[in-house]
Amino acid sequence: MIGDIVETKQCQLKDPMDLFHSGQVVKICAPMVRYSKLAFRTLVRKYSCDLCYTPMIVAADFVRSAKARDSEFTTNKGDHPLIVQFAAKEAQVLCDAARIVCPFADGIDLNCGCPQRWAMAEGYGACLINKPELVQDMVRHVRNQIDNPRFSVSIKIRIHEDLKRTVDLCQKAEATGVSWITVHGRSVEERHQPVHYDAIKIIKQSMSIPIVANGDIKTLKDAENVHHLTGADGKTKQMTFQWTAVAAFLYGEAGIILVLCLPFISPLRWQKIFMIPLWSKMAVFWNKMFLTIIVLLIVLFLDAVREVRKYSAIHVNEKVANINTNAFDHIQMKLFRSQRNLYLSGFSLFFWLVLRRTVTLLTQLAKGMASHAALETQVNDATEAAKKYMAENERLQEALSAKGSSKRKESAEATDEKLKKEVERLKAELQKTSNAFHKANNEVTAFKKQSEGLKREYDNLMKEYERLQDSLNEAEDKKDL
Repeated sequence: MIGDIVETKQCQLKDPMDLFHSGQVVKICAPMVRYSKLAFRTLVRKYSCDLCYTPMIVAADFVRSAKARDSEFTTNKGDHPLIVQFAAKEAQVLCDAARIVCPFADGIDLNCGCPQRWAMAEGYGACLINKPELVQDMVRHVRNQIDNPRFSVSIKIRIHEDLKRTVDLCQKAEATGVSWITVHGRSVEERHQPVHYDAIKIIKQSMSIPIVANGDIKTLKDAENVHHLTGADGKTKQMTFQWTAVAAFLYGEAGIILVLCLPFISPLRWQKIFMIPLWSKMAVFWNKMFLTIIVLLIVLFLDAVREVRKYSAIHVNEKVANINTNAFDHIQMKLFRSQRNLYLSGFSLFFWLVLRRTVTLLTQLAKGMASHAALETQVNDATEAAKKYMAENERLQEALSAKGSSKRKESAEATDEKLKKEVERLKAELQKTSNAFHKANNEVTAFKKQSEGLKREYDNLMKEYERLQDSLNEAEDKKDL
């Protein structure tokens, strides 16, 4: 057998739960019919066995018969830590047996895994895995009636064909206050088939209390191999690899975001860094990588939420918490770790989105700053050119004004002379035109008089023509007569 462990020294402790906190593999001698008596237990303890079980004892016979007690249970001061395993089907009978051995042993174990026909026919052993309420009731009664808080109450089970039923049984027992659970990795029908260590691992991952692996462990090497196969690696205080990776990823994200937000590194400089060929090659896969990490973080976040809900739903009453403080502390530790994992995955997801948004904003800001700088350069160039042209214009105006002041007078006199000559020329032409006008006017008057004379002459000719025409007409009239 092997068990979960956490931190302290081995073999010198008398509290069985302290063994599971030793940080090493707990070596347990399993209960064996007719073998696990005092002499055999004394022998195996000399070979560094940490915890020993008695053979299975029928609780009803043990309570009823002093002879059965004397023959089935013997111990001494060096026989510790010691677990007495009982077969029982009634809560009160198991409580009575536990009260009898409580001064001499460190705990009891309820056998829910014996597959023998006689045991199952009597209602003992493996048939109890199908009666989780009865198992809960028996564990609860022992917890309530045994006042010693260091007295352990454990169970040993086999697995169901449907592993969900086994996990449900273990979780119900855990909520009732069981100290640890020993899991034999075979079903009731299996005898020599290979042990389902993967099932033990799943049960281990679903529980907060220690889980002891049982089945085909014959050497210390077997114990070490099963120790790793089932996940009971003695390092329950450390984070698993996936959450260590998430934590490192979270710290890396926080560091990168802080560096990106440093005020003395401008977005333009970041833009130059992002334009390095290495980053340009990585940019091709950036979107795929971003989405892949988003999916992984969401899966881890949902898994952490599930863990938080699972351990938050476990309610341990005050009586059980006072008696089995280690189990209660273990549940709280599991709840704390699941909450820690929830924060790690949640903040990693949030920082990943913030990091992408920060890089995008830096890139956009860098492009805006570059565009603004280019526009500012153009404006400055245009301003300088305008100033240059204005200065040149002023210089030319000054040169013209200086040169024109000396020539202005001469130019004005020459202009006046030209204007006078032009006026004289225009006066001469006007006089010539006036003379021509008078001449033309006289000619018009003469032509007018001449036309009046011609008109009178024309009128006389017309009168003469009419007279001749009349005389001609008269002559023709006479001829006709």
